[in-house]
Amino acid sequence: MTRKVKPESSTQPDLPVNTIYLNRELSQLAFNRRVLAQAEDDSVPLLERLRYLCICSSNLDEFFEVRIASLLANRIEGENIDPPELRAALERTSAECHRIVARQYELLNEEILPQLAANGIHLLRHDDRNDAQRAWVKQYFEQHVRPLLTPIGLDPAHPFPQVHNKSLNFIIELSGKDAFGRGTGIVIIKAPRVLPRVIKLPDHLSAKGQSSFCLLSSVIHAHIADLFPGRDITAYSQFRVTRNSDLWVDEEEVKNLRQALETELQSRQFGVAVRLEVAANCPEHLAQLLLNQFNIERNRLYAVQGPVNMVRLGEIVNLVNQPELRFPPFSPTLPPQLASENIFAALDKKDVLLHHPFQSFQPVVDFIRTAAHDPGVLAIKQTIYRTGMNSDLMEALIYAAQHGKEVTVIVELMARFDEEANINWAVKLEQAGAQVVYGVVGLKTHAKLALVIRRDEDQGLRFYAHLGTGNYHPNTTKFYTDFGLLTSNQELTAEVNEVFIHLTSLTKPRNLTHLWLAPFSLQKEIIRAIRNEGQIAREGRPARIIAKMNALLDESVIRALYAASADGVKIDLIVRGACALRPGVPGLSENIKVRSIIGRYLEHSRIYYFRNDLAHDVYLASADWMNRNLFRRIEVAFPVLDKSLKKRVISEGLNPYLKDNTHSWHLDINGVYTQKKPRSRQQTFNAQQYLMNTLGIPATPPEE
Repeated sequence: MTRKVKPESSTQPDLPVNTIYLNRELSQLAFNRRVLAQAEDDSVPLLERLRYLCICSSNLDEFFEVRIASLLANRIEGENIDPPELRAALERTSAECHRIVARQYELLNEEILPQLAANGIHLLRHDDRNDAQRAWVKQYFEQHVRPLLTPIGLDPAHPFPQVHNKSLNFIIELSGKDAFGRGTGIVIIKAPRVLPRVIKLPDHLSAKGQSSFCLLSSVIHAHIADLFPGRDITAYSQFRVTRNSDLWVDEEEVKNLRQALETELQSRQFGVAVRLEVAANCPEHLAQLLLNQFNIERNRLYAVQGPVNMVRLGEIVNLVNQPELRFPPFSPTLPPQLASENIFAALDKKDVLLHHPFQSFQPVVDFIRTAAHDPGVLAIKQTIYRTGMNSDLMEALIYAAQHGKEVTVIVELMARFDEEANINWAVKLEQAGAQVVYGVVGLKTHAKLALVIRRDEDQGLRFYAHLGTGNYHPNTTKFYTDFGLLTSNQELTAEVNEVFIHLTSLTKPRNLTHLWLAPFSLQKEIIRAIRNEGQIAREGRPARIIAKMNALLDESVIRALYAASADGVKIDLIVRGACALRPGVPGLSENIKVRSIIGRYLEHSRIYYFRNDLAHDVYLASADWMNRNLFRRIEVAFPVLDKSLKKRVISEGLNPYLKDNTHSWHLDINGVYTQKKPRSRQQTFNAQQYLMNTLGIPATPPEE
């Protein structure tokens, strides 16, 4: 039976769900297509094209580890999803994944590698290497590789070895009999994880000014026969298994979440297998043996024309010193008001808005570091979702705790793929004397907040805060676009303190005037603001919504947007990734435009703009419009109250992206994205390049 959606208003048609919502998985794969298009674009510097190709591959890895794994788990459990509907979803995503992978390797082999070679960067297979290079590779194999290899001949005493998630492995079929006269013909070799996957040959083995590389898989392949004296290799292939990597712990049952998670991290490497990659020349019977071993269906077998671990080719980008093949270097700026005075004195005068990576993240580090050393500071509170293995911020918090300040850190242990780093920092912070809390059971703490409580001789206790749309991570702040607000607004910062009290005490938060807090009020306030624009439009006045985010999937928010569109509200959505809203449906979404910006930097900021009868309400947030963010996470949306800073958000975070005609992809009614191109005689406009060139230009609200 086809489910229908109840209209939000009398003007909305009553349409089936599959008509008004786009498929989440296909939309996510469409995003990966847009990333792949960057690798296809010959106007992008060559090494950056290779990097995009590796990003595309990495995205696909995570897609299988999380989304496909989730669909398969639902099929196994049989919960909440109609089996025919699920089967169809798996078939559609499988077909698209195969098309993307085929295009990746076609692009690698026919364009990227030949162009790299033309620029003196050579990825050498065994047949490509000259005698001197082969001699060096053989020596490398004997000295560094062979001692670490452990071939496992399969028999009842030697079962199939454990294979780590996304690790490089080899399956070999041998002729003849083994040393004990038995016909054990299948051998498995796991590539040592301690060895680099891309190996740079010494400079003297390449022409002057050129670089030569080979893959570990090629080194092993060239000398693998040396491991089996007296026997012939009759068949061979490299292979790689992708596994379900979603961690699960029963948070209601465990007594210590950190200890439970540490145990679960060990098992992540051996989750349920969801994809098998082999070399294109892998014999059918060996591929089938592997499929049977890992219980993987044939449509999740990928026979590829190149290395099975394409992500590792990104190491070449880091090893090559040819700046002309990269994006031109860019140095972020610092706000002038922070250049010459103490950060707290500066914030007492005026709030500071930071737009990363065009403006440096250093003021945020300085905010915490200064607080750690300031004798007037009594307490520091901060949330940590992603911060990395090395972090000046964490070191500053440790210093503050060691020197007697009250330090409270909300560490999210379940931050996907950053769990280990967060556990390590949690241990160090506790050892330094900080109060460490692991968020709220069952809800990820995704809000990005830092609070400093400082005693002022004249004014008593004062609050200072940083609120952001991105992570406290030293690397992502250089490549992700995000906004951060440093403020001494005592009403706003007092509410930040209330959120921290709520997270540590688990008591219900007080009524918040400024902050929208998930899972309590965020979705409700978003829908209220959307409906308010609809009411304004019905009364005949101009109504406008612009929202920028990473994903739009929440059905209640989408229905509210549809209703606002039917009421006549002009709506522009800038959604980088998956979007379930279908624009341009007559009577439903004809006033909604959806675009995605894919460029040099990863668009990551979340901005909600509502015209609201020229009040121009602007909210920055940690949350996308997804059900998980609105109900299964601690998220915060915060208003930009200073009028000049509000104009900056509009002029930097929204308007340029609506004007972009080079890196903007527009979503049509059928779920297809088309890259926007400049019209005849129209000047090209790249939003990110504009921000790099002209950040700080005076701003105006969106055009009516």
